[in-house]
Amino acid sequence: MAKEKKTITQDMTFGEVLEKYPETAQVMLSHGLHCIGCHIASYETIKQGAKAHGMTDKQIVTMIDEMNKAIKK
Repeated sequence: MAKEKKTITQDMTFGEVLEKYPETAQVMLSHGLHCIGCHIASYETIKQGAKAHGMTDKQIVTMIDEMNKAIKK
């Protein structure tokens, strides 16, 4: 069975993800990331921002998985 390719990755910027997939905003908010409208969101990667907010690697993977599920609905 082939591994599913992720659409959203931790190396994408918040701004890029929110512009392409606005439905991911709710997932970010549910994980305590209020990046919508933040001036840093346009150039900070998801991993950088999540780490700056104290998220672990495991939490970041979980959030990104949820974001990818949200855009496939």
